[in-house]
Amino acid sequence: MTDRAADQGGPPGPAPVASPPAQDAAPAAPRRSDTPPRRPRDTFAAIDLGTNNCRLLIARPEGRGGFRVVDAFSRSVRLGEGLTASGALSEAAIERTLAALKVCAAKIRRAGVTYSRAIATEACRSAGNASAFVRRIEAETGLRMEIVAPGEEARLCAQGCAPLTDPEIEDAVVFDIGGGSTELIWLRRTPPRAEVRPRMAAWVSVPLGVVSLAERFGGAPLAAADYPAMEAAADAAFAAAMSAGGFAGPQPGARMHLLGTSGTVTTLAGIHLGLPRYDRNRIDGLWMDVADMEAVSETLVRQDFAARAANPCVGTDRADLVLPGCAILGAILKRFPCTRIRIADRGLREGILLSLMAKADRDRHRARKRGRRTGFAAS
Repeated sequence: MTDRAADQGGPPGPAPVASPPAQDAAPAAPRRSDTPPRRPRDTFAAIDLGTNNCRLLIARPEGRGGFRVVDAFSRSVRLGEGLTASGALSEAAIERTLAALKVCAAKIRRAGVTYSRAIATEACRSAGNASAFVRRIEAETGLRMEIVAPGEEARLCAQGCAPLTDPEIEDAVVFDIGGGSTELIWLRRTPPRAEVRPRMAAWVSVPLGVVSLAERFGGAPLAAADYPAMEAAADAAFAAAMSAGGFAGPQPGARMHLLGTSGTVTTLAGIHLGLPRYDRNRIDGLWMDVADMEAVSETLVRQDFAARAANPCVGTDRADLVLPGCAILGAILKRFPCTRIRIADRGLREGILLSLMAKADRDRHRARKRGRRTGFAAS
């Protein structure tokens, strides 16, 4: 799962929901309506279909390089349930996922989305029946689902999270603990100044996530006695993937911080703050001491399923998955020792949106050049 060379070249161009006229050749009879609308009129949508969750974000550009979210949706679909044993997506998981995607498609239509991209990650990369599932998604929802390579997933995650890196520190390791895989991304800002954009120095995709690790240990309910073996299994998976992918990360002793984006770290951050219910505005961008993160994790490991489920930041849906999430997090903290970690409630969807907005800018630039050549100015 670490074939980096093949997918460093970037994604195929995402398509608008309603396809515009061809952009590479001037129309025979150009009119103002043939050019893309101004950016404020564009609405963008991003779907991230993972092993455990289906997430949608709809946004419009706002300010300089930013955007305003106009609608969002998230549902636990457990698409990868049973995948480790069977090698295929189950019919029950497919039905749950299609129901969620139909909600997404309806929201996209209502919002008048002009540019969209829907991506699927590790579960669909691994499943033998993924191609048939993608065809069924388009037939039943109208959405064109793209199964992305691990390198593209890492690039989008980095793009979505990069604004949260500390501008005064050169190195940051971003990690995204998913349902079927965990992405590690080394970002470097050289020199470490706010005006310098961090670049992706290296990445690796580790084919182990909270769902696949849980299933390896028999699924729910998981017990505290399983935890040491789960963390050891996670550490072994990281060692194998990092060795195969040539991923080293920052030099030992380098000034660095961790940046975590996943349900595991956002859940632990909510518990740390004592929130009566999850609040993204309190979580996204939060700095935590690694020692505090470890203390919350240790508390969860000692609890039984009922106690974890009773916590308002965990709930029944995540009570069986937070334990393997803590095990994967523990393996990461041991491999990249540092004192601080920043929490991100953002990642793939935000990266998709920023990429789509950049594509819209390129479309408008080409349209303006066509307008100058033909004598018709783009609006």
